[in-house]
Amino acid sequence: MALVLSIGEFSRLTHLSVRALRRYHDVGLLEPARVDRSSGYRYYAVDQVPAAQVIHRLRELDVPVADVRRIMRSPDPAERAELVADHLRRLESKLDRTRAAVESLQRLLQPEPVDVDVEVRDMPAMTVAAIEDDVDRDDVLDWYAGAMAELDAVVSERTGSPGGLYDNALFENGRGRLLVYRPTVDPPQVGRVHPATLPACELAVTTHHGEHHDIDVTYGQLGSWVDNALAWGDAVRETYLVGPQDTDDPSAWRTEIGWPVFRLGR
Repeated sequence: MALVLSIGEFSRLTHLSVRALRRYHDVGLLEPARVDRSSGYRYYAVDQVPAAQVIHRLRELDVPVADVRRIMRSPDPAERAELVADHLRRLESKLDRTRAAVESLQRLLQPEPVDVDVEVRDMPAMTVAAIEDDVDRDDVLDWYAGAMAELDAVVSERTGSPGGLYDNALFENGRGRLLVYRPTVDPPQVGRVHPATLPACELAVTTHHGEHHDIDVTYGQLGSWVDNALAWGDAVRETYLVGPQDTDDPSAWRTEIGWPVFRLGR
């Protein structure tokens, strides 16, 4: 007869608490080898130790219970490996966001205020090829990547750096109008791409260096400077002097932020 262990003995072998083992039984992750009908005591087989250890490691990596169940039940090693790899990619992305948030926080907690270079520019009207839509704030990055790829595919003669107009509602309500564009003399009408004219305006402009994870800090610095002028209600304009389309090195990215203003004293 195969050796069976009490739940306490199995807990000591696997470093899984009795409470965790009971929970994993209840959710169908790790069924005991036997459950005593009269007492309800759970007993585990020695050969269940490896499975328990795998579950332990997966949960330490914050793999959701549903995904752990799929991994444990899949007979296909390739599928199991892909499920684990997919979660690890999500962890790496989360770690990148955490590091970026820490860097941004350190920047905000600097004891001395950071000077920001701002230039007020008269911007002439500009003919562009554009894509625009109402976008949820959480979807901006994915939407932007798709729209810019579509613009790059159909706009061959470019007369300047790409950019975007960000409606105030996007920041205030979490959803708003977003327009991305490529300056060109003869904008095509293809798919979502259409001709547009950006009106002449005055912008208070500063440059954000690097990735966009802390671009809100630069926005805040620019907004504080705009106390020197009358802020206008038009959409904020971003110009991507150097971006992902130019280099894979995020530290080299340069994004101009243009805040619509009307200069005092005119």
